[in-house]
Amino acid sequence: MSLPLAEDDAQRPLISIIIPCYNEEARLPATLESFDDYLRGNPGILPIEQVELLVVDNNSRDATARVAREFATTHAYAQVITETRQGKGAAVHTGMLAGRGHYLMFCDADQAMPFTELPKFLPPIRSDYSVAIASREAPGSKRFNEPASRHAQGRVASWLTKLVLNLPFEDTQCGYKSFERTAAKKIFALRTIDGFGFDFEILYIARQLGYKVDEVPIYWFHQPGSTVRPGIDTFKVLSELWRVRNQAQRGKYGIRAAR
Repeated sequence: MSLPLAEDDAQRPLISIIIPCYNEEARLPATLESFDDYLRGNPGILPIEQVELLVVDNNSRDATARVAREFATTHAYAQVITETRQGKGAAVHTGMLAGRGHYLMFCDADQAMPFTELPKFLPPIRSDYSVAIASREAPGSKRFNEPASRHAQGRVASWLTKLVLNLPFEDTQCGYKSFERTAAKKIFALRTIDGFGFDFEILYIARQLGYKVDEVPIYWFHQPGSTVRPGIDTFKVLSELWRVRNQAQRGKYGIRAAR
């Protein structure tokens, strides 16, 4: 599988996978080995030489960075980056700017979406897209072992993003999103939120820039150890939604805000 490349793009990998990490010492080894097993077991789907893996350590207080570096020393396609600004948005931003791929995709470290779902975000299944976001609500998706309270909180967040930012998506917070290179650079150059709200901020910017956003149905497996806090994080969602809306109306993003 390959894309027609311009001469100056010939050395780019097809895809850069970015994994933002904060205190993931326990889960990261299995995730990295699972990723490597997938690549080596499916060379016809995703050749290893067309892959770049960037692990972004975000001020972890455990052995996350050591685990990632040990993996990178024996896997030439992997690199470790450090981001000192706290927040998943900041870590993803750094990975997106560092990534060399034609497509750049960030993935959570918990393997909630199995790597067997990756072909849904790549040619030939999905070609010539600007933004593709994993969705646990799109037709064809399936959730496994998710607590009802977690699902309910997700639906509240979806309703709020529609209400405040007029985003039409059913699932803005799933931690797996892929971007065509040019779109990624333009969108993330305008991003301002380092924390919880960066997901809907980048989707809002993408829409304002006129990029088509595909919702990709996935199989998603709830993982223990979530840091989501009912009530508190719902308030954060609302607060940061208004922050994005107010910034847009003030021209912060350098683009005209939709009403």
